[in-house]
Amino acid sequence: MEGRVFIVGLGLIGGSLALCIKAEHKNAVIIGFDINGEQARLAKMMGVIDECANSIEAGAKDADLIIIATPVTVAEKIIEQLSMFKLKPGVIVTDTGSTKTTITNKADCLIEKGICFIGGHPMAGSHKSGITAAKKILFENAFYLFTPREGSNNEQDVNQLKVWLGGTKAKFLTVTPEEHDYLTGVISHFPHLIAASLVQQAATAEGDSPLVGRLAAGGFRDITRIASSSPAMWRDILLHNRNVLLDLLVDWDKEMQKVISLLKSNDANGIYRYFEEAKNFRDGLPTKEKGAIPAFYDLFIDVPDYPGSISQITGYLAREEINITNIRIIETREDVYGVLVISFQSEEDRARAENCIQNFTSFETSLG
Repeated sequence: MEGRVFIVGLGLIGGSLALCIKAEHKNAVIIGFDINGEQARLAKMMGVIDECANSIEAGAKDADLIIIATPVTVAEKIIEQLSMFKLKPGVIVTDTGSTKTTITNKADCLIEKGICFIGGHPMAGSHKSGITAAKKILFENAFYLFTPREGSNNEQDVNQLKVWLGGTKAKFLTVTPEEHDYLTGVISHFPHLIAASLVQQAATAEGDSPLVGRLAAGGFRDITRIASSSPAMWRDILLHNRNVLLDLLVDWDKEMQKVISLLKSNDANGIYRYFEEAKNFRDGLPTKEKGAIPAFYDLFIDVPDYPGSISQITGYLAREEINITNIRIIETREDVYGVLVISFQSEEDRARAENCIQNFTSFETSLG
């Protein structure tokens, strides 16, 4: 497929989309713009894009597809700018934001001028950021949601966008903006809010007992690690999806009142059923699908406390060219096995790593 694709925002998502489009459409020209000129320069130097635009107007002028890969608050301003430019007839404009109702409403200024806007949200990410983290397999098997405004975009426009983004190898779904925001509110935005609340509660409790911080390593750290996400990004997400989250908080309060009632009544059977129902639902969730929250694939390795044990393991992984996302030690004491936790970006990498370590060492491993 030939044409010019203009990507605004050359971070992880924008850069990865550029790589996917280049791989699928060899004759397409990818133009990039980023407010951080160094990111744009790196993208050009790495071959992620073909050209750097000096401005949004210059890049958008002759584009057949415009992808706004910026935070939602920035994307709103860019949409306003685009509505004032003379764009190519038939151009498709899309975004990659994680909230859709507000941005779709903002895009009315484009739709009123006959410009096609289709909201988009690739539900994939990484624990790294920036153009250097971009990779063309980022979206593979992930859900990619489209949210065209009803009556403003025909099926042909959506299908054309799917062709452009075919190289992502994502699973495309079309939903309304409102349904999108409810779905992501339940399985992404609300869990991030709860994780932050758990950390806040632990921080407050540490005032009563300094041991809280020390004991909060391990499991507590794992279940709350999404609370380490960008505060600025989550501020914007919560404000843009405020109504959905307020409703979910009311539901959460009812759920906690149910637990309070079970505890007050000393209802052992009720408490058992509560955990059993949660376990059954959780165990039934897909294990091979990519969801809204980037997954961590952890490998736990029992390592003896002697010099060189950790470098021995990482050396084997490096030799097999297995990429490590994160590495940490949960506990080490003299003459006692510590637990080394290594995180990977895919289940395949974790399986290769486990096989590698079992083949070359006597260390015990387990999955996280």
